[in-house]
Amino acid sequence: MKKLLLSLVLSCICTLMVHPLFAQKKRSPMYKAALGIQTYTFRRSLPTSVEATLDTIKMMGFTEVEGGGGKMPPEEFRKLCEARGISIPSTGTSYEQLVKDPQQVANTAKALGATFVMCAWIPHKSGNFNIEDAKKAVTDFNAAGKVLKENGITFCYHIHGYEFWPYENGTLLDYIINNTDKEYVSFEMDVLWTQFGGGDPVKLLKKYGDRWKLIHLKDLRKGVKKDRTGGTSKENDVALGTGEIDIKGIIREANKIGIKHFLTEDESRKIEIQVPQSIAYLKSLKY
Repeated sequence: MKKLLLSLVLSCICTLMVHPLFAQKKRSPMYKAALGIQTYTFRRSLPTSVEATLDTIKMMGFTEVEGGGGKMPPEEFRKLCEARGISIPSTGTSYEQLVKDPQQVANTAKALGATFVMCAWIPHKSGNFNIEDAKKAVTDFNAAGKVLKENGITFCYHIHGYEFWPYENGTLLDYIINNTDKEYVSFEMDVLWTQFGGGDPVKLLKKYGDRWKLIHLKDLRKGVKKDRTGGTSKENDVALGTGEIDIKGIIREANKIGIKHFLTEDESRKIEIQVPQSIAYLKSLKY
């Protein structure tokens, strides 16, 4: 009889454990996008050997890159990427080239197979980005962005932290976003530079929604003194999840917006250690 009772008790316990009310809810992954990387991460090896660098990128598990092959013709770089199952959703250009010949910028992007072009710097006097710089950028971005759109390319300005100087009831970044034509100008958030310049990445994603199209995933060493210069030691780049930036909150909000391309970037000299750590962190994130 005791054996029978014990058997019944164990049976009841097992039944309860598989009941929906008691079963542990399976958590879904938060990071669902393809793994992407900014080629600037490999700036020390890419000029020496494009193919070997792409082999490393593939080995790490990345299937998207933002950038190009340096002096290598864009068509050739694209072929090397495609042979490794890597696509190029986005590439970069300088402000000067964007203003001088936006059609050539579009041609290069199309040769790479990219649908986004980003510009990461507005020329200005160091430490003194001002409203005149912002107004000129608005005019130039609207004009170049129109040419790029006519070629099927979306232009994104990559913010760099110096745009957070106060202006009227907000910042110069607010001025740029509110005065550029949303048909021609979108934005790429570099979360490290956003935080370093005094912005809140999650709040800005919520505030401007689908004006954001691309994200650079980076983390900032805890306790770093911040300013609006747009520059800090490259060794202040740390593996995702080990610094002070709310990477999880950023990805959660970006998913709500519908951002499809996240480009990990690490400017430090420890990429062979930190990039794999960043990948593992992204894969560990759950809802």
